[in-house]
Amino acid sequence: MNKTSSGKVWPYIIGGSIVMVFGFCVATIITTSQANIQESNAYMTSYQEADAKANDYIKDRIAFDKELRISYVQKKLNQAGSTIEYKIVDKNNNPINNATLEVFISRPETHKYDQKLQNPVVENGIYKFKDIKFEKAGIYNLIARVKVGDLQRFYNVKVDTRYEDAVEFE
Repeated sequence: MNKTSSGKVWPYIIGGSIVMVFGFCVATIITTSQANIQESNAYMTSYQEADAKANDYIKDRIAFDKELRISYVQKKLNQAGSTIEYKIVDKNNNPINNATLEVFISRPETHKYDQKLQNPVVENGIYKFKDIKFEKAGIYNLIARVKVGDLQRFYNVKVDTRYEDAVEFE
């Protein structure tokens, strides 16, 4: 007895495969639309605006770096209360005391613990934000926007309140 296929099974398999792929596409769309996705805050703005102005931010950074330098001074952060310090100098290491500095603190995975710092204490080119508390231990992004006259730059730092010297510059 020789059983041979009459060719009637393949259309059902192909049709079933198409329905299955379509079902996976619908499931993917439903799952991703319900996901808790946070917007980027790399430039203290929405992802869409940062993407649209990316070239302007790069040009601003190049112009700023030709004349001035900014550095993150504070290395150790304490969850209960810390001082965040930045140093701004010109190319001759002369302190710059007339800059406008804003710092945005955020967690990488949520906007729940975001803080915006303004009006630092300025001493000899060092800008200090005192008694900053972190609600949860772990990694934070410090996004600083510095303006000196027409020059502007964003300066991003990743810090960890659990470890000393855990700083990563972007």
